[in-house]
Amino acid sequence: MKLFVFDHCPFCIKAMMVAGLKKIDLEIVYLQNHDINARIEKVGENLVPILQKEDGSFMAESLDIVIHLDALDGNPLLLANKHKEDIARYLEAAGPFSSRLLYPRWLMIDLPEFQCQEAKDWFVAKKSKMIEQDFDDAFARSEEYLDGLNQALAEHLNWVRLPSERNNELACDDVNLFPFLRNLTVVKGVDFPSHVRKYIDEVATLTNINLYDDVAV
Repeated sequence: MKLFVFDHCPFCIKAMMVAGLKKIDLEIVYLQNHDINARIEKVGENLVPILQKEDGSFMAESLDIVIHLDALDGNPLLLANKHKEDIARYLEAAGPFSSRLLYPRWLMIDLPEFQCQEAKDWFVAKKSKMIEQDFDDAFARSEEYLDGLNQALAEHLNWVRLPSERNNELACDDVNLFPFLRNLTVVKGVDFPSHVRKYIDEVATLTNINLYDDVAV
């Protein structure tokens, strides 16, 4: 099987978490960010992640892929959601700040989906429209956006429990939250509450997902 992804995409990380947790023999293929046709020819839409199953067919939609991979061995591990609304509140509060902090930084580190200039240019054009701001300005205002992000982290994640406090079992909540927190490790100056930082580290270890601390900007 193959999983077609971007390394910075939180929805791709959802699928990669399950593959890592269950040690599934899965080839990770990094697509170039601008190559829309590589996605459309597989699933008819511009989507990632995309799973190519053992029979050669393709599957899209991150949570569908998560469920499929978790059930492959007949022994699904992920527990049910308990904090869907809590996660939604955090993402709503953090989103305007995290997007403006993350987008410029993805082009400042060496990511496999940005290995040509066309991929970088496509990303800049698309995402600068989304945030209604050019990347240079967004990066220059990092301190302002960090204040807002740090407040969201402090106010909306008190409910988070460490995997080590629950027999190292993961739930769908973790699949829906961890990828967004993991991406923030690329931003210097994020003031993670101590239990949130431990949560990130523990889930990363359990799922074999890389963090960005060593290349943070």
